[in-house]
Amino acid sequence: MARRIDVTGAGGVRLAAWESGGPETAAGQDGTRDAVPAHGTDPRPGVLLLHGLTGRASHWAATARWLSARHRVVALDLRGHGHSGKPAPEAYTRDAFVEDVQAAVEQLGLGPAVVVGHAMGALTAWQLAAARPDLVRALVVGDMRASALGSASQREWESWLAAWPLPFAGLDQARTWFAEQDPRVDRPSPARGAFYAEVLHACADGWRPVFDPAHILAARATWAFDAHWDELALVGCPALVVRGLDGELGRAEAQEMVRVLPRGQYAEIPDAGHYLHYERPEAWRAVLEPFLGTVLAG
Repeated sequence: MARRIDVTGAGGVRLAAWESGGPETAAGQDGTRDAVPAHGTDPRPGVLLLHGLTGRASHWAATARWLSARHRVVALDLRGHGHSGKPAPEAYTRDAFVEDVQAAVEQLGLGPAVVVGHAMGALTAWQLAAARPDLVRALVVGDMRASALGSASQREWESWLAAWPLPFAGLDQARTWFAEQDPRVDRPSPARGAFYAEVLHACADGWRPVFDPAHILAARATWAFDAHWDELALVGCPALVVRGLDGELGRAEAQEMVRVLPRGQYAEIPDAGHYLHYERPEAWRAVLEPFLGTVLAG
């Protein structure tokens, strides 16, 4: 069960945050009506969960369930995603994403928080930790590269988003396409199908993504052409780099990221791809739980 709390991000963009284990919203669990105001009185250590590009806060549901037994857990819909505001393409800057997360930590009274990020959310997390160390107690980087990806990678994403056979007639069709028929799939993955079906919503003509693909490409362009090693080196808090064995972050680069991080640690999850926390939730927990225990004990 999660309650929705709206916060105000950079440029006044409305961001939907979802707190696990707290009172229900006035609208129930889907957040389609008025949100309950935030509070900062929970004494438990704060954890902020940040999804990746095209993702949404609900992708953290399994992680949030076990974390909320001991922590105050909030998952954020980043700008352009989920229930958050969707400003014009020029509003998707790296600074804006980092300022959004900073605003969430401050307005929700979470800091200093453990910030757990997947993919683009992980980059945003370590940029926040570098810029505002007072807000970040510890960092978890889930399958995100620090090196530049280049223009070819951006063109591949443009082609991939254009290839989605929209609208989908139903969620079953969507799950099958993303799990088996998507040209980016090497082998069938029901978890991947479920992951992407979760970012669709019902429209008059069928099921379409809750985001605008142009906004996704604009957001990706803010980091895909640059390397981010310098910011990684400025992260002074304990940091865990986690990769899926079949993910996008290679072992050599992950281990170099750990070397660059002043207090870096390394872990990998077998039989997991890029969506490691969603595909292998129990293995993901087994990696995170000891790290969090050490951080809080320290």
